[in-house]
Amino acid sequence: MSKFKNIYSCISYSFLIAAGLLLDQITKCWVVSDLKPMRTFVLIKNILSLTYRENTGAAFSILKGHTEFLTIITLLVTIVLLFVVISDKVKNVIAEYSLLFIAIGGLGNCIDRIFSGYVVDMFEFTFIDFAVFNVADIFVTCGSFLFICIFIFTKGNIFKWN
Repeated sequence: MSKFKNIYSCISYSFLIAAGLLLDQITKCWVVSDLKPMRTFVLIKNILSLTYRENTGAAFSILKGHTEFLTIITLLVTIVLLFVVISDKVKNVIAEYSLLFIAIGGLGNCIDRIFSGYVVDMFEFTFIDFAVFNVADIFVTCGSFLFICIFIFTKGNIFKWN
């Protein structure tokens, strides 16, 4: 039995990662070019707006101004997640994809930190006091939620450890 996923799985994972990163980066490019000048565009009054924000921190602006630290941590976590997935250590395919979603989101925001020094955020729920977020954050949140659900459903029996 191989210690790594077959080449077809790795290729499909690569396409998923590329598609997720492309969606994230295209959205951010559009926001920078079209939304930045106007700062906010109301989609649904008193519920949802597109609001241009530059975030030098992590979620909810924690560790604000620590871009280099966040970049290094994100890259390390992403490398570990990708290694775990391709090394065939995950028993459940949904758990694999949840880890890939987390990696996609981390890489999307990491690209911003490396090239801009901040992360571009745009989605704002105006009916509550909540952080402005982006497509990469949605990947991280959905991936984390899926992983937690699978973890609970399988009673923690997710990984194959030899």
